[in-house]
Amino acid sequence: MRTIHFILIICAVFIISCQTVDPKVAEAEKFIEQLKTESESLGWTATISIDNEIVLSKGFGLGNYEQQVPVYPDKTKFRIGSISKSLSAAALGILMEKKRIDLDQPVQVYAPYFPEKEYLITTRQVAGHIAGIRHYNGDEFLSLRFFKTVNEGLDIFKNDLLLFEPGTDYSYSSYGFNLVSAAIEGASRVEFLKYMKENVFDPLGMTETVPDYNDSLIVFRSGFYSMENGKDINAPYVDNSYKWAGGGFLSTSEDLVKFGNAMLDNTLFSEEIKTELVTSQKLNNGTETGYGLGFFSGVNEFGRKYYGHGGGSVGGCGNLLIFPETNMVVAVITNDTNAKVGNDIHKLAEIFMKD
Repeated sequence: MRTIHFILIICAVFIISCQTVDPKVAEAEKFIEQLKTESESLGWTATISIDNEIVLSKGFGLGNYEQQVPVYPDKTKFRIGSISKSLSAAALGILMEKKRIDLDQPVQVYAPYFPEKEYLITTRQVAGHIAGIRHYNGDEFLSLRFFKTVNEGLDIFKNDLLLFEPGTDYSYSSYGFNLVSAAIEGASRVEFLKYMKENVFDPLGMTETVPDYNDSLIVFRSGFYSMENGKDINAPYVDNSYKWAGGGFLSTSEDLVKFGNAMLDNTLFSEEIKTELVTSQKLNNGTETGYGLGFFSGVNEFGRKYYGHGGGSVGGCGNLLIFPETNMVVAVITNDTNAKVGNDIHKLAEIFMKD
């Protein structure tokens, strides 16, 4: 009997010793750990898929420091900041597919609460940041107020002058997506958050993607942190209800990869609609902006075509990159206000694409 046990142990050791970690996965994990260390962050999550198959999905560090809860890539809900714009743009795409919205009509056709300006503004221009709507002023990014409706969020900027004549310049505006969400409500006749859940999140199985309600208990919501004088501290309290569409959602890296694969597979709408969303708009003089409708797009330093969106928020930031030529989706999110999740995430993707 002892001989049999000994043989079984030897076989188990042999099997374990024969199992090797994919060198690309090992390199990627080391690279993420390096970025996390350089950013002095508490928690990161990363999920990467190729041809709809996950090749890496892992949490790094702590989702909640006080409770010492680790990061789970399928559960830990981070603030995704402006990645929310791409999710909201998908709702716009669904309405485009159903011919419920005409992007070239004045935005007031769908959002009559927003006052007319000195120039006509279209939903297309608003969603592409070429409408002249301003971005944050002062400490508006640290808003403490709870806004009950999308229209209340418009009150922040609705009476301000445009920065320029629409179509003549590009100026990134999170408030523009407040107006996009109002247009979505008007075109669908459904409250924005309800429309997002029923038409984007639920169909894609994005069960962990939710609004960042401060008055609700949200299971596995991450803590939110910043670095000050070399120490991790709690990020300032904010209420993101003033900008659901532009930066108010929580999500996991695995949920964001589901969304990326749905974009590659045309799950929510046709290839034609997707192309309209991700293709760079042009100014009146023909200059490309590098931004479509809720998506940045271009060619990175490695010559790879991509589209997606980065996101920065108080106590969280991330990046979602979609590479159509290799069917790769990369989602990285952190619970750190100032983590390194910009161009370095292209380098992370390249680990899996290089020869």
